[in-house]
Amino acid sequence: MNSGKHSEVRDPDGHRWPVTALRPGAHVVSPRACYTHHGIYVGGGRVVHYRGLERGLRVGSVEAVSIERFARGRPLRILAEAAPHFDPTEIVQRAMSRIGEDSYHVLTNNCEHFCQWCVHAEQRSYQVDSLLHCMSSPLRLVRGIQDRATHVRALLTTGLSYLFSSRGFNP
Repeated sequence: MNSGKHSEVRDPDGHRWPVTALRPGAHVVSPRACYTHHGIYVGGGRVVHYRGLERGLRVGSVEAVSIERFARGRPLRILAEAAPHFDPTEIVQRAMSRIGEDSYHVLTNNCEHFCQWCVHAEQRSYQVDSLLHCMSSPLRLVRGIQDRATHVRALLTTGLSYLFSSRGFNP
């Protein structure tokens, strides 16, 4: 195993452990520039992950790679799992069963969706949920402004029509 950045991993409490302490079925994450990359540790120094946009704009499939290749020189930590739906052996089997799948979609089937499915039987990405929530606030604001503008325009149109008709002017 490579020494250096990947000689240790942090657990959910922030404690440092040697990578050899990783147990199969662990949901591991590694930070990227704008998101956190997710994978399932399957043992033997390998992580199964949805490569997705991992190598630029070319979409990739579910694959098993070394811890070093998964983390790409960045820190690696274990994600705390509240009440996993499956035991570690089943989590590994679920991850391995999707190797080769090539249906990546950043909003509906990304690396986090994959790991949530492996661990909790649920296709979900909290990162996507958070992004959509953040985007929805400005959109709601714009919609509210549009609704008010439409209402003001209707009032002005009605008011001007009344004013003109009451004075005998029909535009």
